[in-house]
Amino acid sequence: MARAPREREKERKPEERDSEFTDKLVHINRVAKVVKGGRRFGFAALVVVGDQKGRVGFGHGKAREVPEAIRKATDSAKRNLMRVPLREGRTLHHDVLGRHGAGKVFLRAAPPGTGIIAGGPMRAVFETLGMQDVVAKSIGSSNPYNMVRATFDALKHQDSPRSVAGRRNIKVSALQARRRDSDGEQAAATE
Repeated sequence: MARAPREREKERKPEERDSEFTDKLVHINRVAKVVKGGRRFGFAALVVVGDQKGRVGFGHGKAREVPEAIRKATDSAKRNLMRVPLREGRTLHHDVLGRHGAGKVFLRAAPPGTGIIAGGPMRAVFETLGMQDVVAKSIGSSNPYNMVRATFDALKHQDSPRSVAGRRNIKVSALQARRRDSDGEQAAATE
């Protein structure tokens, strides 16, 4: 019996939706549980997922086998996606500090052509987010879990001019005109 066209569309959609995301494995941790017969090994995976257009999420998964742990982490990351406003689709709107536990990260907006200047776990977040120019520094803990969570904390505090203008009840053009004026004054003061 042939299936109706709608049923075939429903089957295809999850695959298409998943293909828009890129995922990066950040860290795998092997843990051992000592039991009567010896050691039982388990694996924990940290994965970052994004659509390279401003949406990103991270997930953590644990299982007895590595592929299963990665699959669980990827599913968890896809459930916890967040949208990050990007300036010109390539960098941050402003510098920001993020922290989680002992992990602290400082993110700076960068001019075109700079590239991603960031280490390990932070680089994975920026690549899956679709950011092209950023300078980042990790201060404190080098634990990948804390670094990723601190990076997400920083990105969560990122504001776009549209949201700031909405809070202040002014037009975006007026807000950006003020920014240009202050940049001109700073340039004149340094000369």
